[in-house]
Amino acid sequence: MHLPKSALKHGCIKTGQIMTDLILEFYSEEIPAGMQAPAAADLQKKVTEFLKSNGIENIALETFCAPQRLALIGRDLPVELAEQSEEKKGPRVDAPEKAIEGFLKANGLSNTDGLTVREDSKGAFYVLEEVIPGRDFSAALEDFIPELVRGFSWPKSMRWGEGTLRWVRPLRALLCVFNGKALACEVEGIKAGNTTFGHRFMAPDALTIDKADDYLSKLEQAYVLADRARRLALIKEKAEALAASEGLVLVDDAGLLAEVAGLVEWPVPLMGKIDDEFMDVPEEVLVSVMRTHQKYLALRDKDGQLAPRFITIANIETADKGAKIIAGNERVLRARLSDARFFWDEDRKTDLSARKPELEKVTFHAKLGTVSDKTDRIEKLVAYFANIESGFSFEDLSQNASDEVASEAAALCKADLVTGMVYEFPELQGIMGGYYAALQIGDDKVGNAIRDHYKPLGPNDAIPATSEGRLVAMSDKMDTLAGFWLIDELPTGSKDPYALRRASLGIIRMLIEGGRRLNLDGFINAAMQNYPASLSASSGDSSASERLRLFFIERLKIYLRDKKDIRPDIVDSVLAVSVQAYRDDIYILSLMAEALKTFLASENGANLLAAYRRVRGILKKSPAEAGLIDETLFANDAEKVFFTALNGLQIAEITSVDDYTNNLQSLAALREPVDVFFDNVLVQDEDEKIRQNRLALINKLITAMDGAADFSLIE
Repeated sequence: MHLPKSALKHGCIKTGQIMTDLILEFYSEEIPAGMQAPAAADLQKKVTEFLKSNGIENIALETFCAPQRLALIGRDLPVELAEQSEEKKGPRVDAPEKAIEGFLKANGLSNTDGLTVREDSKGAFYVLEEVIPGRDFSAALEDFIPELVRGFSWPKSMRWGEGTLRWVRPLRALLCVFNGKALACEVEGIKAGNTTFGHRFMAPDALTIDKADDYLSKLEQAYVLADRARRLALIKEKAEALAASEGLVLVDDAGLLAEVAGLVEWPVPLMGKIDDEFMDVPEEVLVSVMRTHQKYLALRDKDGQLAPRFITIANIETADKGAKIIAGNERVLRARLSDARFFWDEDRKTDLSARKPELEKVTFHAKLGTVSDKTDRIEKLVAYFANIESGFSFEDLSQNASDEVASEAAALCKADLVTGMVYEFPELQGIMGGYYAALQIGDDKVGNAIRDHYKPLGPNDAIPATSEGRLVAMSDKMDTLAGFWLIDELPTGSKDPYALRRASLGIIRMLIEGGRRLNLDGFINAAMQNYPASLSASSGDSSASERLRLFFIERLKIYLRDKKDIRPDIVDSVLAVSVQAYRDDIYILSLMAEALKTFLASENGANLLAAYRRVRGILKKSPAEAGLIDETLFANDAEKVFFTALNGLQIAEITSVDDYTNNLQSLAALREPVDVFFDNVLVQDEDEKIRQNRLALINKLITAMDGAADFSLIE
């Protein structure tokens, strides 16, 4: 039973209540691997909410997921629900008549006779008091479970047969056991029971589950490991052991292991061979074919070279110890690698530069032109960097960028999109361009820049390892961002189909992790000027460039929060006092924010912030009048010391990070005079002149501190 959020519930569990366990399992056709863990979390959330709605709190729920099942166990649940009192707060007694009528109608009442009047600090209001009789908790569960099944949200769902139920795959059985008995409920003709099923091939018979403690053990006896975490650990452990038995090492790939754990219920690692004729194909191609298309685990030898072996995780034990399975997988892999080998041989017959005209036939975006157009714009942005600084450098790299290498890499960076290999294996774009460039041009630097220009692909992916790669990568990403901001196709909510958030984060990471200063506003404008004026927002549209700059600042806040534990309010405080040149410099802003974070974490910084807030509170009630501070009105030595300290404060114009750090250090010197002042001086003196003089004095503290950072923005 769901109770309204407005309800105030009391006494849902009887004193001395008998407690028992709940077992739920939804047995279906194979659930996609990537949906299993989120579904388990969603199941836990929905059941937790249901329990809370019935006054049951702090219940530890265990969830399990496997290809054919989604399950939950709840322990120590009450057999019976006690009588509950429910209060619904209504409108004020003096509320408009229509508001009162609406509340009455919503609760099936015709007048206010059945309502209680309560008073609080805001006045008198109506309250509806109801008593909900106690009942068996099993009855509540029987009402809830069909609702749970029908309302369960999947990213993709389907209907089957003539029914109306939508589920990720056809639902076959419901295991619903409470207090040792099957619950009396059904969904779409599927009756809840106390049975489930073991492994589809090795133990397909029905299993009776009466106790929570039996669920995992009985399934394991029937060749099903329902616990995803245990299944994942076992796959890794057995695969590593199998690799070690051949003197090999498993290639680290947590994502693939997690995916495989969602494909099998009884993992059986088997090792197969890769024909020697394929081993001169680039390693990335071999791994991609195995990983992306077949879900095979790759192996390395003791020298770190890719081994001519692979591991597949079967879902069954066989009498021949997997011999037929291995042979079948080797045959499938051989066919896929033959295709890859063909593309590798054919692609090398044509230079990348000769492929560039084909990019005119590939649309980047209907409003933003072809990939050929994009390549031209990337070249112009790379030239922009060369104009800023010949041999553009990054602090973390010993070698400056070669203008020639960066320019050639920019011209060829998208040419591999029209190769046979990338057409067949899109995940290899950039990587294959790097190989083809290195082979055809004879320059690894150009190839490395092309290979890396899509990086970073995610928050944990490495940034390009070379200066040239970073220049092409930043140019590519900024061109994309500028174009979509000009046509006003921006990320909304959780949707970001063109990965614009990822693109901005990539630029931010390359600048901060590379220790590189760059005028962001100038970079944005240069990118927008490469687009035709016919776009709805032309290159001269300052609104588009400003909105993009602000987008970068918001992404910077997220990056600093996640990577350096710097709160967004600290960044805002820095931005408020930064001159324009530093407002647009991602790297400098990050350093200033880090300096302010360090200052606030210090004893001096924390005490000054407290004093700042105290002063603002005083001034809010008693604003300081404009005028000079009169030293003759000082009645306390603490006033004089405080005034002298404020006058001696050196807050310099911020032209460097050192200036900013020095300003914060100067503020630290105020800490002792501030403490002494407030320990010995009463600001709100009875004498009007003295009071106003002291208000002006503490207002000077606010002005001084706000010159270093806007402390009013600090939360």
